[in-house]
Amino acid sequence: MQIAANKAVSIDYTLTNDAGEVIDSSAGGAPLVYLHGAGNIIVGLEKALAGKQAGDELSVAIEPADAYGEYSAELVATLNRSMFEGVEELEVGMQFHASGPDGGMQIVTIRDIEGDDVIVDGNHPLAGQRLNFQVKVVDVREANAEEIAHGHIHGEGGHHH
Repeated sequence: MQIAANKAVSIDYTLTNDAGEVIDSSAGGAPLVYLHGAGNIIVGLEKALAGKQAGDELSVAIEPADAYGEYSAELVATLNRSMFEGVEELEVGMQFHASGPDGGMQIVTIRDIEGDDVIVDGNHPLAGQRLNFQVKVVDVREANAEEIAHGHIHGEGGHHH
């Protein structure tokens, strides 16, 4: 069975950056299980997997536009410490939910603290990076009606309600 929209796909993968450093991997754990065509994985990897079947292996480099986007300086802001009401200790690397430029919620990460100025970054940590995947397709099956309706796979390796 080939990978196409509304198929439940299981993959083993290793993700590295251009320096060859491992960013993420399913090695030593269960395969990643996702619903193809539902936006559960980055678009570039989903495109590369379309038409593949169980047993296929591939190496693919995904450019930022098809991964987490280009790095945007517009998503970096300096806020006053008073904006973090109720948080006693602020530290670089802490993440918070904030209103994004489009009015939706986004996650921002504290990048730096200078006195009462807190510099936050709304870019995904992998924005602007080419992502290199080594992937093996483990299984492809029909997704059931509930999985399709919910937009994700249930059960082992998938989403649990």
